[in-house]
Amino acid sequence: MKSKINFAETENCPVRNILDRFGDKWSTLVILILGEEKTLRFNEIQKKIGSVSQKMLAVTLKKLEADGLVSRKVYPQVPPKVEYTLTNLGLSLLPKLQNLVKWANENMEEITGNRVARQIK
Repeated sequence: MKSKINFAETENCPVRNILDRFGDKWSTLVILILGEEKTLRFNEIQKKIGSVSQKMLAVTLKKLEADGLVSRKVYPQVPPKVEYTLTNLGLSLLPKLQNLVKWANENMEEITGNRVARQIK
């Protein structure tokens, strides 16, 4: 029998730890985009997202790389060429995020209606 997760224990709660890391505004989008496109360069990722600054995208990619979800490959050429792909760990997360996207698409209208009814934006 599995032991219950102690959500109140901030440091050791896997849910808090993981959601804090990739639950920001951009990380999930980067993972989903790389899941569709397989390998992209920085500017290609930025164009697909549209509204992310270069600085925020760079920070996001560094965090995802540090967690082992994204790999960065640098080619020794001028100008430098850098490509990003999902690692096996990132690929294992992808179906979960795709299910979340599916759920969001199926329920967004109801959620939006609830927000309007309760005057919450």
